[in-house]
Amino acid sequence: MSMHQLAELAAYVSALRIEDLPVEVVDAAKACSIDSIGAAVGGVTYEEVPSVLETFLTLSGRADANASVWGSGKVTSLFQAAFLNGLMGHALELDDVHTKSKTHIGAVVLPAVWSVAEVTGASGARVIEAVVAGYETMARIGKGFGVADHRLRGWHVSGTAGTFGAAAAAAKLLGLDAERTLYAFGMAGTQSSGLWAFLADGSTSKKMHTGRAAENGVVAAFLAKAGMTGPEHILDAEDGGLFPATSGSYSLDEVSRNLGELFEILKVDRKPYSCCRSMHPALDAILQVRAECPEMADRIERIRIRSYEVGVKQCGTILYPKNVSEAKFCMRFGVAAAYLDGSAGQKQFSMDRIRDPKVRALSERVDYAESPEFTSRYPEKWGCSLEVDLDDGTRFEKVVLDASGSVANPMTPAQIDAKFRGLVGPVLGDIRAEALLRDLRKLDALKSVPTI
Repeated sequence: MSMHQLAELAAYVSALRIEDLPVEVVDAAKACSIDSIGAAVGGVTYEEVPSVLETFLTLSGRADANASVWGSGKVTSLFQAAFLNGLMGHALELDDVHTKSKTHIGAVVLPAVWSVAEVTGASGARVIEAVVAGYETMARIGKGFGVADHRLRGWHVSGTAGTFGAAAAAAKLLGLDAERTLYAFGMAGTQSSGLWAFLADGSTSKKMHTGRAAENGVVAAFLAKAGMTGPEHILDAEDGGLFPATSGSYSLDEVSRNLGELFEILKVDRKPYSCCRSMHPALDAILQVRAECPEMADRIERIRIRSYEVGVKQCGTILYPKNVSEAKFCMRFGVAAAYLDGSAGQKQFSMDRIRDPKVRALSERVDYAESPEFTSRYPEKWGCSLEVDLDDGTRFEKVVLDASGSVANPMTPAQIDAKFRGLVGPVLGDIRAEALLRDLRKLDALKSVPTI
């Protein structure tokens, strides 16, 4: 077996042991688990999710029901649990972001890990290993695609790279050797999918990408365990290689660079606002302006935002949302609602706020466009500038290079815990939420994963 980049990654995943991981990496795996599971449980009652759960769970026979659907009190098959939990994990747009690869790793990897861990009876220590394996794999594959070019061709990298992250996590829990882990990667890659067409009409299918990535990666690992082989050169094959098929600026070197030396799981952003991460820098900026000049919406003549090309493509096309899905990708709406309400949470991204004529009126004064300055910094920095002009000539100027929740401007452990309680408490009850939080904080010491 040649040790090309993907083979090196497979060998690393197979050999990874918690005893060899730095303490901060183990702690990061716990924090990622808390943040990702919280975002998913919070999504169990969101929009069409209850209907999806009812439809799918009705089709699941009790004989294979051995994995939990988080927050529902129901069990289903391992593969279906991975899919449904992954779908929920991305529903609220509150899941984590690895900015240098533009991937939502937690919404894919944690559902994959949990379903396999429940069925195999894996210990918390093995779960930590699988979480780290999944994060390191998905981040590196995502970086390898070439973030801007892959996205500008219409691909959703959380789906295309996600299958690899889920496969790595599942392969780790199944104890696959390096060769079979590589086969799992090959079968994961041939199932890579996810397109940004949902933005064209505000459809709600984006969360399916993380769900399918979680399920497909787990399926790939089980197929490899059962003896099926996958293409070792899934990334770079001359005919059908995933990277050249989906990007004009890919880098195979990113796949195995600094393995075991630099940990991508330490470079994960956590979301304070319930919308596309590309909107967060401007939301930070407008909330800073509001703190200095509250309740002046009638006097605002213009809000001028300049940011990077990918962000403008994602969040600048929709002039005003007609539904909640569009609202989460509409910069003009988000900034207007945040200024008026002093917040950018679930209540702001709702039909009530979309219908408010004051939000619409202010949104029409928002000018949002691309700036080469910020495009050149992307994806290292997801930044923006924001100017607010009042009718008396007063101007407020803000530049945000590191949004709230970023690696350079992180949420504190207390903030992460508060976010978890706020999402999980209403679903499971405060007592169960607190017990689950305590278990996740000591995940590496548990004999098995807690039921969610």
